[in-house]
Amino acid sequence: MPSGKARGSLVKTITVNSRKGGAGKTTVSVSLAMAARQAGLKVVLADMDPLRSSTEILRSRAEAPSMLIETNAGKLWVLQEGCRRNGCDLLVIDTPTHPESEIIHCMTHSDLVLAVTRPTFLDLAAVRETIALVQRTTTPGLVVLNQCPPKRNGEENPVVIDAIQRLRFGKLPVAKSVLRSRIAYQHAFASNCGVTEWDVNSEAAADVLWLLAEISKHLALPRPEKDAPLPRALRRRPQGVSAVRTMQAALKRLVAG
Repeated sequence: MPSGKARGSLVKTITVNSRKGGAGKTTVSVSLAMAARQAGLKVVLADMDPLRSSTEILRSRAEAPSMLIETNAGKLWVLQEGCRRNGCDLLVIDTPTHPESEIIHCMTHSDLVLAVTRPTFLDLAAVRETIALVQRTTTPGLVVLNQCPPKRNGEENPVVIDAIQRLRFGKLPVAKSVLRSRIAYQHAFASNCGVTEWDVNSEAAADVLWLLAEISKHLALPRPEKDAPLPRALRRRPQGVSAVRTMQAALKRLVAG
């Protein structure tokens, strides 16, 4: 893990959960973690899902040992203590879909829960289970709409509008930032990186950055002190360095509020 912050400093913890497979909690976990890291925050991604999808995406990276941990809910306290000692700013937990007891444990010991759902009838029905679990804790939560259809001529898709209206009757606020179905995620994950690393000028990257900025307001994340090193894949891409540096500067302003 990275070092540098004074021992005993607090690390902000985000639990990302969906009780239904395919909603995209790993997509959200990896995308947010890598965008925050790319902006200069010290981030650890805890892969607690037995499928190890986050690990599959990131394990081939040279810096994986310092930012990616395969673990389980029973080791959360030890992990958080390690993050605190080593100066981490943010811990993102990619949770399993079950058992319920492990999910609640992660939620209870987090600063924010993201309940991820697609804007479909079955997904919206399933996200009620995640919302109910959050309500059994004192941790605040946000519902994140993922894999939404793109806007048409600047107008929001009726499917998304309907989903937001349905979710407003729930007990958790809905994130203003919506993640949409974009092919850029597949390209990014196939290249072992986050979508903001793959193409910072893409619409997918913009979606993730706005969500990260919104979350940063909730958590009062620290302003990044310096830029993180660029992944090798980006160094090889034309104009990649300048684009990422521009994104880092913009995100610092968003995080700083």
